[in-house]
Amino acid sequence: MATYLSDSDNDFAPTSKLLGRQRPIHSVLGGGRVADILLWRDKKFSAAILIAVAAIWFLFEVVDYTIVTMLCHVSITTMLILFIWSAGADIFGWTPPSIPKDILQDTNFEHVASILHKKFNNFLSICHFVACGNDAKSFFLAIISLYILSVIGNCISTLNLLFFGLLCVETLPFLYERYEEEVDNVAYKMKRQIRKTCRKFNADFLGKIPRGPAKEKKGK
Repeated sequence: MATYLSDSDNDFAPTSKLLGRQRPIHSVLGGGRVADILLWRDKKFSAAILIAVAAIWFLFEVVDYTIVTMLCHVSITTMLILFIWSAGADIFGWTPPSIPKDILQDTNFEHVASILHKKFNNFLSICHFVACGNDAKSFFLAIISLYILSVIGNCISTLNLLFFGLLCVETLPFLYERYEEEVDNVAYKMKRQIRKTCRKFNADFLGKIPRGPAKEKKGK
């Protein structure tokens, strides 16, 4: 039994990164524009996204807006602004409103569609690999996670769940990068404590369960 308690507690190095990460958090998030937004490298754009998400949540959850009503009101407001702008351009010599050409370029849509297609195929490949039982640990972890998510979904609305998820995505990577050393240190201590608890449970309880001798099969 002593072997369970005498195992080394240094299986996790104090300097190890969260979830065994080897690369910087910026590289883990893709290292591009999305990573810059999530890590608040572009503070104005990141803040604008966060404010927009909070405003949408407020409109739907507090004001009880519907998606159709909101789209109609946004369209009406946009058309009125464009009409006033276009009418004033002739009178005051303003520059007429125009849609930026970059938005209409096919290459931008193709680039976004290519990224989404690649991510979706990778996600499906991982799901297929796990669902076929090739990774038992990931399979049971996925089942448990989905069940917990379903329970949470019964307690709060889908809108609140999406807003909370987007809020976490927008803030947690930034906070982790800022306090990376402290978080990694806490994670290391938690791993070590969980490992000690499992060893103690194994030694004090599971290891003391009496096991009878294996029964030999009787010959016919």
